[in-house]
Amino acid sequence: MTSSKASTMKDVAKQAGVALGTVSKVINGIPVSEKNRLKVEEAIRTLHYEVNTYARGLKIQKSNLVALIIPNTHNPFFAGFADHIESSLYKRGMKLLLCCADGIPEKEIDYLNMAVNNKVDGIIALTYSDIGKYITRDLPIVVFDRFFENQVIPRVASDNFAGGCLAVEKLMEFGCRHPIYIRFHSVFPGESDKRKDGYLYACKKHDLEPDYLDVVDCDERIPVMKEFLTKHKNPDGTLTFDGVFAHTDYHGYLFKKLLLQEGFHVPEDVQIIGFDGIPKFGNIEDGLFVSSICQPVEQLAEKCVEILVSENAPSLTLLPVKYQYGGTTKE
Repeated sequence: MTSSKASTMKDVAKQAGVALGTVSKVINGIPVSEKNRLKVEEAIRTLHYEVNTYARGLKIQKSNLVALIIPNTHNPFFAGFADHIESSLYKRGMKLLLCCADGIPEKEIDYLNMAVNNKVDGIIALTYSDIGKYITRDLPIVVFDRFFENQVIPRVASDNFAGGCLAVEKLMEFGCRHPIYIRFHSVFPGESDKRKDGYLYACKKHDLEPDYLDVVDCDERIPVMKEFLTKHKNPDGTLTFDGVFAHTDYHGYLFKKLLLQEGFHVPEDVQIIGFDGIPKFGNIEDGLFVSSICQPVEQLAEKCVEILVSENAPSLTLLPVKYQYGGTTKE
């Protein structure tokens, strides 16, 4: 029995024996090799694949839907970002299609495929996968933080370098003499990498010896932190450092718990500054989990939407950050 299910771009790619991005390029008139173009066209005919011309990009007829790709909504920063994106779209008469990809490249590619097939008017992406080659030139997209070496895509981010510098400056202002840096991060490059650059720059500026834990794609964070902490204990049980700049608030929160379990006091023995500015219960009036370099989440979301719907977009837009007390520094 012949299936009544309509063929998809993935079916075409499989039939033709080419990448999904190649199919997308052929459909959108982007040059590919003659061999691949013929293979894709033959697969389209064989599968009777129909290209959906409804609302391509921000052209022709609009769906007034914008897809937001984020890793998940468990992380309060991602959840808050999504909430502000929705508000910004709504006031423009547009709706949000939320896509939680869990950092899985295949899911992110499926969402991009959906956009290419004209289900949405554009995409805002906060992604940690290498999906640059699947993004076509005519797809309206803005990325938060990430950049792709093979694509020039408008991106929005906080001033991470300045934030790294500010974290060190604040720790020193509050009496720290040996601030360390802790980071667990994705292998894929992004603007947030510049937080470490800011830390290193500030250390050099103030003649401090850099000391950091920098780990890629690690799920076992507590054991790694504990090993790092053990190596930084003096013979008398004191620590070789008195301040911590954590790559995120979550990393700072985890390290704070570890310090307390090991019998140290925060902020008396060790002061901690994170990065993000995540408020408790999603309400800034309830305070932060740790003292933090705060990202302007609402303004970042607004800027992403503003750039998505505009005709001329800068390649990079940076917004300023600020320090806020959260109980893990001396004031």
